[in-house]
Amino acid sequence: MEPKRINLALQGGGAHGAFTWGVLDRLLEDEAIEIAGISGTSAGALNGAALKSGMLENGRAGARANLDWLWRQMGAIHDFRLSGWMTTLMPSAGQVNQWLDAAAPFSPLDVATQMFSPYALGPAWVNPLERVVRRFRFDRVCAMEGPALFVSATNVRTGKVRVFRGDDITTEAILASACLPTLFKAVEIPDPDGGRMDAYWDGGYTGNPALFPLYDAALPDDIVIVNINPLCRDEVPTTPQDIQNRINEISFNSSLLRELRGLAMFKELLAKEQVTPGAMPDANIHMIADDELMNTLSAGTKLTPTPFLLHELKTAGRAAADRFLRAHRGDLGACSTVDLAGMLA
Repeated sequence: MEPKRINLALQGGGAHGAFTWGVLDRLLEDEAIEIAGISGTSAGALNGAALKSGMLENGRAGARANLDWLWRQMGAIHDFRLSGWMTTLMPSAGQVNQWLDAAAPFSPLDVATQMFSPYALGPAWVNPLERVVRRFRFDRVCAMEGPALFVSATNVRTGKVRVFRGDDITTEAILASACLPTLFKAVEIPDPDGGRMDAYWDGGYTGNPALFPLYDAALPDDIVIVNINPLCRDEVPTTPQDIQNRINEISFNSSLLRELRGLAMFKELLAKEQVTPGAMPDANIHMIADDELMNTLSAGTKLTPTPFLLHELKTAGRAAADRFLRAHRGDLGACSTVDLAGMLA
């Protein structure tokens, strides 16, 4: 039987990207699923690059092993707010979040980002992700073989999304995709047309992730979005940290919702025979998420890549992917499993 071909759209969200690690680990385990294209932003870009590089080295097993390596490296990056001695005392993601907020309701990081700029440190400043990203095998990441890979970043001057692909995916492109401007210096990359240096911030502001690169005739119609930023939160945030966290979630979901709204409008017009089939790209949209878990987390855990937190998120991602496959395997290649009109109403 022919494998089901899918595209993946991988959101960013700091350490919460370990949830996507679990999703990918489960999908790679299933030989009836073929990953044809990947659009990734921030942590999603790191996950996509690690998957493709590993797959070209040793197939599905290589991709899973490379993702394991990536998140071991991420787990070795120190927490921004707490010292390493607490990492052995953190049994669950929800408790990690509660302890972080209780220990530092106004965290040094939150205060520092309002008062200082990463530029204030001058040449002493070092991006903690750089040592990880530079170890990627870019001959594989940029290869024509394997899944098509797209990485998004935000041009600081124009406010537009730039999608990197092929040989344009460099260490700098991935660091740009994950560049939170309150924490990291903007990443400078040459303009492909004029040759000038352009500055880039996190791709989540303009494409988290960008779907339009996956509307390619060579790629399948099915896009599986791995969502790690909750679309809905029932409780209205009241603390400074929760308010800021919800602002970030809304802004980082806005670009995705815009693209989905455009697709929903096209599908509605198509159903009413008001547009010609093929006039615009169509797609079957699916989503793998665990909003119940993500609603217990906040910005604090995004910046806390402790091994215990990452392991719990990976486990949750595997479980979410397993539920999706059991419920919707037959829908792949046939229809959307996300009610776009209902979700966007």
